[in-house]
Amino acid sequence: MAHKTPLGSSASHVSCLDLWREKNDQLVRQAKVAQDSSLPLRRQQLAQNALEGLRGLLCSLRVLETQGQPEARPEHGLRGLWDSALRASSLLPGLLPALHHLAGLQAALWLTTNRLGDLTLLLQTLTVSQSRAAEDVLLLLKTWRPPAEESDAPLTLQDARGLRDVLLTAFAYRQGLQELITGSLPKALSSLHEAASGLCPRSLLVQVYTALGTCLRKMGSPQRAVLYLVAALKEGSTWGPPLLEASRLYQQLGNIAAEIESLELLVEALSITRIHKARQLLIEVELLLPRPDPASPLHCGTQSQAKYLLASRCLQTGRAADAAEHYLDLLALLLDGSEPKFSPPPCPPGPCMPELFLEAAAALIQAGRAQDALTVCEELLSRTSFLLPKRPRLWEDARRRTKESPHCSPWVSATHLLQGQAWVQLGAQKEAISEYSRCLELLFRATPEDEEQGPASSCEQGCTSDMALQQLRTAALISRGLEWAALGQDTKALQDFLLSVQMCPGNQDASYHLLQTLRRLDRRDEATALWRRLEAQTELLPENTAWSLPLYLETCLGWIRPPDRETLREEFQTSGDL
Repeated sequence: MAHKTPLGSSASHVSCLDLWREKNDQLVRQAKVAQDSSLPLRRQQLAQNALEGLRGLLCSLRVLETQGQPEARPEHGLRGLWDSALRASSLLPGLLPALHHLAGLQAALWLTTNRLGDLTLLLQTLTVSQSRAAEDVLLLLKTWRPPAEESDAPLTLQDARGLRDVLLTAFAYRQGLQELITGSLPKALSSLHEAASGLCPRSLLVQVYTALGTCLRKMGSPQRAVLYLVAALKEGSTWGPPLLEASRLYQQLGNIAAEIESLELLVEALSITRIHKARQLLIEVELLLPRPDPASPLHCGTQSQAKYLLASRCLQTGRAADAAEHYLDLLALLLDGSEPKFSPPPCPPGPCMPELFLEAAAALIQAGRAQDALTVCEELLSRTSFLLPKRPRLWEDARRRTKESPHCSPWVSATHLLQGQAWVQLGAQKEAISEYSRCLELLFRATPEDEEQGPASSCEQGCTSDMALQQLRTAALISRGLEWAALGQDTKALQDFLLSVQMCPGNQDASYHLLQTLRRLDRRDEATALWRRLEAQTELLPENTAWSLPLYLETCLGWIRPPDRETLREEFQTSGDL
């Protein structure tokens, strides 16, 4: 560091190192004053000044290559460098604390960049571990004993022992979270307990306790999990992760009311604007942690994602009125300032926009709000129908000319299916039949070539899977057949039910509707034969066969389930005929 002193001055004997240390100690004292200040603006200004001064001081350092020590050159490897440096410290004992301090900074850098191999080698050297088997970083950190700094050493904001404690807590948490994700639950429990007992700030303690709750829930200890989640909520204002985990825990326990309440609180918590902390002067545990991974159980997402989780769970658990309101709020939140036309975003962690509209319409119908459902469906059609050909006879030509998404047709078809259900609720049977017919027209236009036009997003793949399309066609046929039956046109109803059974032989709802229609038409032999096939099918294909279907489609299928199925089965079992 350049420093001019007059010739003959009493200060002429002062070395550059002395001047550097004097400036260093001054800046460290200034930084400590900033940390202790109770005035936020003054604390921020003092901290900024200290940081700028320390950066300038760092630039004044000059490092000379070591001469005459070939074993210390980089080509001899990292461990060789540190071995040489530590051997040199035996001749200069005062150098040892500074070396351990430097090692702590190096370890922090390598931990954040995930260079665990280099970190292991460094810790093995610092702990004089000659055994290559000692590769447990957590154990090496616990074994590391940095020497205490001399009283006359230059001032530092953070000594080597403090750095070691920070590294120990950060690594224990990172390792515990990774073990939790990979399913190594006993190891995760041990690592997370280590993190909780270390130098853990309150904001991180919320994450640690939440991870412990997740681990215990997966290990089958829900009561202990609840205790940690309560402790996490008491530790600070970062409530998102523990509330999300609480909803999962209550869902597992079957406590729907508590699950929904947790999700409502989660939405509220994520709506609060967080005040970012001022830049810190010390290396803290949170500084050494990566950003939350979407695969992590602690990733609670955004307010809109939490709102969707709340809305969908309300729909799944029969809280239709609440689901309808939450879906409308969510649509308003997502569409604020959006373009009039849009392409569906990637699906995880929620549905793409067309499916969100469809779920909202299904929730409104379930809640008895058919007119509102029609409004939502019309909005969806206005945003997606431009992708479809305007005239049916030009379908083939248009499909070759345009760059339309081959996966849009099922969304539009499902919209017409829901519109039909809404008209049924309003008592307009002719309009309902027209919508079901339009739905089927679009579905039967789709050919296998449509599915070969290019890769689809994960959301598109879900809604165009063979099972989903099959069930969608079946739902439309059964729905139209039910309306024909309600109008007294059993022959037309029979045609739709027959076709639905052919389209989806494993769908027992379609078979029961067909059976009832055959019975009304007094076609006894056909009904008896169908009944026998149905009983054999029930034995071969259990009723609890699980399919992964879009939520709106699962809701639609629930509407067309025969309410008197068990009664009909009992009648056939007792009589054996019609």
